[in-house]
Amino acid sequence: MKLTDLDVIVTAPPAPGWGGRYWILVKLTTDDGLVGWGECYAASVGPEAMKAVIADVFARHMEGENPENIERMFRRAYSSGFTQRPDLTVMGAFSGLEIACWDILGKARDRPVWALLGGLMNERLRAYSYLYPLAQHPLPAFWTSPEMAAESALDLVARGYTAVKFDPAGPYTLRGGHQPALSDISRSMAFCEAVREAVGDRADILFGTHGQFSTGGAIRLGQAIEAYQPLWYEEPIPPDNLLEFRKVAGAVRIPLATGERLTTRAEFGALLQTGGASILQPALGRAGGIWEGRKIAAMAEVFNVQVAPHLYAGPVEWAANIQLAATLPNLLMIETIETPFHAALINGALTVEGGFVTPPEAPGLGIEVDEALARAHPYTGRGLHLEMQQAPCDYVEGNRFEGGAPPGES
Repeated sequence: MKLTDLDVIVTAPPAPGWGGRYWILVKLTTDDGLVGWGECYAASVGPEAMKAVIADVFARHMEGENPENIERMFRRAYSSGFTQRPDLTVMGAFSGLEIACWDILGKARDRPVWALLGGLMNERLRAYSYLYPLAQHPLPAFWTSPEMAAESALDLVARGYTAVKFDPAGPYTLRGGHQPALSDISRSMAFCEAVREAVGDRADILFGTHGQFSTGGAIRLGQAIEAYQPLWYEEPIPPDNLLEFRKVAGAVRIPLATGERLTTRAEFGALLQTGGASILQPALGRAGGIWEGRKIAAMAEVFNVQVAPHLYAGPVEWAANIQLAATLPNLLMIETIETPFHAALINGALTVEGGFVTPPEAPGLGIEVDEALARAHPYTGRGLHLEMQQAPCDYVEGNRFEGGAPPGES
């Protein structure tokens, strides 16, 4: 069995666009006709440029190779160009291709991927979701309304969710970490209070940020929300100085979670050695793929750290997350995004029932991608999957974080 053909589909989810402006799906085919699907989360360059990177990584390191040889192909990509260090874009391309290899291997053996990774550890996977606007919630008012956030949280709890996430803390900007405006701190406290009052102890609250703050700013904000007992404080500072996480962890009595923007065990290992994180959130379409994700989780076990795979992408990466999560003794929970397009793209093969996901028994990733649907929604814009705000934090008029929704497209 050898890898012979690659196809890349960039599909744009229709409004409201939860999961990003576009999803990069990869389709691999073997010489004996088996097809595997993967998804790349890296988005530092535009989708056309990324398609070229994916094609180059496949041609150099994977074409003609047996898809079983995951480690060999990883080492080729990781070392490409005399590097042997994390390269976000190259490893993002490889991650999606690697996920597709596992899909092929499971199909070749008529077994789910989890069965090839050590077997089933978790028969049900605890799920969480961001707070998204309900039908009656106007945009953009939803993003600054503690009352609407509480209503959305109650809706999730009524559906069985036991954890909800929100980020009311102002903008993430290309200028790096900043001190939060006092209005950002006040709004964050109001959101925590409203959601905690609404859900009581029926659900954990997960306080999300996206690396918005300087170390001192993260400490100020974290100490302000401690009283509401968040389960985690997510990525409070930018990921470019992992040593600073330790300072935040030492000053804030909330477990720190991070990992969405990290790639490979090299970066996660450095973070673990700082003692700055209690929860790792690898995005499998960026972190190196499923096998690298398993290594990251194994390292985390030694440090008594849990894993909560990240998702702000499409359902193929979600399927990979589910396969990995099923095998982990140190799993905390998995992120979910429930939209009709997510479900339709995989023909409803994976679902959240009562706040939990059951790992599928079907071969490979347990999904079949609706290729026609993916191609029927091509991405034609010029933006990246996610983009940072150019303007600085506004200390006069206040700030708003729109839940990952592309500006003007929500």
